Amino acid sequence: MARSEKEVMMVAIDDSEQSAYALEWTLDRFFTPFASNPPFKLFIVHAKPTAASSIGLIGPGAAEVLPHVEADLRKIAARVVENAKELCITKSVNDAVVEVIEGDARNVLCEAVEKHHASMLVVGSHGYGAIKRAVLGSVSDYCAHHAHCTVMIVKKPKIKH
Repeated sequence: MARSEKEVMMVAIDDSEQSAYALEWTLDRFFTPFASNPPFKLFIVHAKPTAASSIGLIGPGAAEVLPHVEADLRKIAARVVENAKELCITKSVNDAVVEVIEGDARNVLCEAVEKHHASMLVVGSHGYGAIKRAVLGSVSDYCAHHAHCTVMIVKKPKIKH
């Protein structure tokens, strides 16, 4: 790697407030304070689920539902990307690369880390309880164990009442 090449920091985004918080937290600490010369090249990745995986059903009627689910997933992806780009612009980060890759987030993120030779992956924490995490599987847990780079899990602080 040439000395002038920056290391890649990748931030995973979805349509959750935890993900938006993780992106903002990362921008505030690693990009905005360095103005036009941040220490990293920023890649922002959204894993768009497949329609079939989202509805999880095969059989009569599934074929009619799939196009509607796919259209919704495309709208969500477009909104997620737009929000990420707006946040970057607000924070004076103008050269972030934003990608939407279809597939399971666990695989998409680990493969994107490899593809872009990322040295750090930032993911938000959804704060699922043990049962929900056991059933759904935690993307952050999976990435922490399988991504070939440092993984930083950003947790949104709980609001104290």
